[in-house]
Amino acid sequence: MKMRTLGQVRSEFALKKVMENINLKSLKPFSAGAPSMILQNGFGQALAFWAAKGKDEHIALMTIVRDWFNKDNSMFQSKSIQEFLEKISESSQDEYFSAQQETLYLLEWVKRYANAFIEDK
Repeated sequence: MKMRTLGQVRSEFALKKVMENINLKSLKPFSAGAPSMILQNGFGQALAFWAAKGKDEHIALMTIVRDWFNKDNSMFQSKSIQEFLEKISESSQDEYFSAQQETLYLLEWVKRYANAFIEDK
């Protein structure tokens, strides 16, 4: 069994997810601004905004984040975006900020890979 850092696992996951969305051109600019949106507006507020907007790039990024938390039996495991948002909103302050930080780390990889592989229009 090969040992890998959490950063390597995040990188592999993000690359796979970006490649699954390679034809979604709008994911590239949206993923570039997503971390700033979280930092400026708050984690829950940003996720709720993405869910409310419901555009392809919003749903794709929200699904990537949710899938990341579904990966390892986290307390945020969910069957739907609505359930994911409920679990985030019901979490403790420490759990919330931990999930926010983990999401920011993941989105850095998503942003890098979207920038590298998704071609502009």
